[in-house]
This record gives sequence, C-alpha cells and structure tokens, in this order.
Amino acid sequence: MRSYDLSPLYRATVGFDRMADMLDRVMTQDTATSTYPPYNIEKTGEDAYRISIAVAGFAEDELTVEQREAELVISARKAKDDTPRTFLHRGIATRAFEKRFHLADHVRVTGAAHENGMLHVDLVREVPEALKPRRIEIASHRPAAIEAGGVTSETETA
Repeated sequence: MRSYDLSPLYRATVGFDRMADMLDRVMTQDTATSTYPPYNIEKTGEDAYRISIAVAGFAEDELTVEQREAELVISARKAKDDTPRTFLHRGIATRAFEKRFHLADHVRVTGAAHENGMLHVDLVREVPEALKPRRIEIASHRPAAIEAGGVTSETETA
C-alpha cells in the first residue's frame, strides 16, 4: 500500500487538521473489509444525501441503524435459524456486518427504510444560523484631529 506524506498540507492550511487526519484515516483503511455489503452514497438535494446498502436476506428486525455523534453505524446480525438446509449453491452472503460512516459537521439522520433487499438511510445537512456565512460591513475610519485639550474637532459642540 502506498504511503503519502501530508505534512505540506499541514503547513499550508490553518484549521484543517481534522480534514488531513480524515484523509490519513481513509488512506490507511483496509479496503478488503469495506467491500461487504455493497453500498451507494448519493446526493438527493442541495443539503440531502442517501446511503443505500444491499442487505439481501436480512429482515428489518435484524438491522440496526445508529447515529453516534459524527458517526453513522449500520449493522446486521442474522437471527439463529435451526432449520436444516442443504445448499447446492450459496451465493447470498448473510454474514453479520458493521458498516461505519463518518459524518460531516451538522449532518443528521432523518430516516431509514428497508425495501426490496435495500436499506436506505436519509441524511440532511443543517448548518446552524450562527455558522452560516454572513456579510461584514466595512467601515471607513477617518483619523480624528486631536487638539490640545484632548477633545477632537469632530466632537466639539458649537
């Protein structure tokens, strides 16, 4: 696996340490374990997203969706089935899994639905009003003339 040195990124940016750490974590993540189950991430609106995971063979009560601070954890565990079966071919993997997604700031889960072997998790990004961009008025400062008494000529009364 390749290793990248991100130290120039740390020198050229201010306040983006968390982003660089996230890039480090993504690049060092083992890709072999993250391929099951297959999933899609799509943008459904300006601030809306959907994660769709193929969960064929799992019932709704065998699936768990949790949001823990800035992390979405989706897991599945097949209920114990004591029915004796003989498979001639077994191509549907119903092994237990836990899938973790790191969420950006102010992203929350709005709902989840299980249909046709797919689990759909809807997310929305809600930036608080205090953090939204705002225009700052630029004031012009004129140097005031100071007289001997410490009173400026602009503040003198006639």
